[in-house]
Amino acid sequence: MIKKLIIAAMVAGSLGSMAVSASAREVIIRVAPPELRVESVPAARHGYHWAPGYWNWSGQRHVWVRGTWMRERPGYYYRQPTWEQRDGNWHIQRGNWARGDKDHDGVPNRIDRDRDGDGVPNRLDNRPDNPNRK
Repeated sequence: MIKKLIIAAMVAGSLGSMAVSASAREVIIRVAPPELRVESVPAARHGYHWAPGYWNWSGQRHVWVRGTWMRERPGYYYRQPTWEQRDGNWHIQRGNWARGDKDHDGVPNRIDRDRDGDGVPNRLDNRPDNPNRK
């Protein structure tokens, strides 16, 4: 009887340390991730994007996921996984491809300050999509 109570208490205690949101894209835990590891980035590959390594949660502990090459998706930019602390818990937002990188510079269009790369901020540029501005 006591053995069953101890096991039940251990199971209940371990379940309290992790929660998964309804979207299953966000994991919420109480344990902070370790410092990021330093990875050497291989030479660039045409048509591919380097996704750096990150700490993932395995259900019981943090596990390092090594960086990898991912095939580029025109018109998209890659959001790498990120951990953030809120209300005493740690949340991971999974990496994904998001729409909106017209100039393929890795900066989403909604925050890109100079879409055509001519050195003139979009708000002052009469032709923000023309790099050959006169």
